[in-house]
Amino acid sequence: MKIAVDAMGGDFGPAVVVEGAVTAAREFGLASVLVGDRAAVEREIVRLKAQDLPISVRHATQVVGMAEPPAHALRRKRDSSLRVAAELCKEGECDALVSAGNTGAAMAIGMHVLGLLPGVDRPAIAAALPSLSGYTILIDAGANVDPKPRHLFQFAVMGHVYSRDIVGKDNPRVGLLSVGVEEGKGNELTKEAFEELRTSSLNFIGNIEGRDIYNGRCDVVVTDGFTGNVCLKVSESLAEMLTEMIRQELGRDVFSLAGAALSKRAFARMKRRVDYTEMGGAPLLGINGASIICHGASPVKAIKNAVRVAAEWVTSGVNEHIKAALEAETELAEGREGGRE
Repeated sequence: MKIAVDAMGGDFGPAVVVEGAVTAAREFGLASVLVGDRAAVEREIVRLKAQDLPISVRHATQVVGMAEPPAHALRRKRDSSLRVAAELCKEGECDALVSAGNTGAAMAIGMHVLGLLPGVDRPAIAAALPSLSGYTILIDAGANVDPKPRHLFQFAVMGHVYSRDIVGKDNPRVGLLSVGVEEGKGNELTKEAFEELRTSSLNFIGNIEGRDIYNGRCDVVVTDGFTGNVCLKVSESLAEMLTEMIRQELGRDVFSLAGAALSKRAFARMKRRVDYTEMGGAPLLGINGASIICHGASPVKAIKNAVRVAAEWVTSGVNEHIKAALEAETELAEGREGGRE
């Protein structure tokens, strides 16, 4: 297995991305192809003394900027590190793609180069958020700001499969994010999506509220990309604020410092539970390939774990399971329509 890594993506470029791929090779034995400016990438490999690891370099002459319009990246930068990495996956030279670059460009290039899975109209970003029951999958976390009800239904199926195959939930509980748990709450989008989900074979628990993302009530939260991205960014900010507030309070006086020393291990475990770098990045579900999109400011640990999750995606057969689940839901819906006739 080889993972194509966009070495030029993200806020920090090759210095962090290459080290993340090198760490994944050392800790997990995962091979990768680093795509980007050959001289810059090889310089980092030498710095890290990683010449003997299962890592190769594919040269690319262009870089997609973080604020660059996706259409511009797709049409005018055919030799970008992101595009070349996707082409490696299409041609079968690599099995999955990891990028900390422009999310919109990653989605556009993924759809154009790799295509969509049968039964999928739009891909969706699935973000794993910590909760009292482990991880909750938030889908969509930013790929589609104005989806239709059938898209939310497809997101639910894809999130169900990812939660089961990668997170390890046996029968994931699927909830539809709304402004109240009562049936009939929400806008036209959620009301129509509710009806489709209610008659599916998924373990659909109905409408949920924002609080249910973290309290362990459900395993998959389905929403549109606009709302999902707002939830994701608020969550990141809240986690940073709470961490800083705890740090400030623990250092306020000698008694707090003593308590902090006694609780050091507990705080370390808590920090790990809420650390987004443990999952590395968010998968772009629905494309005919495996693509992990990382935060632009991802540190080495996040890139390392993104490579690991990409490998798990491939070995778990997530895409084949998504196709099978969508086919089963289509047959179920057709059977209901036939019964009514």
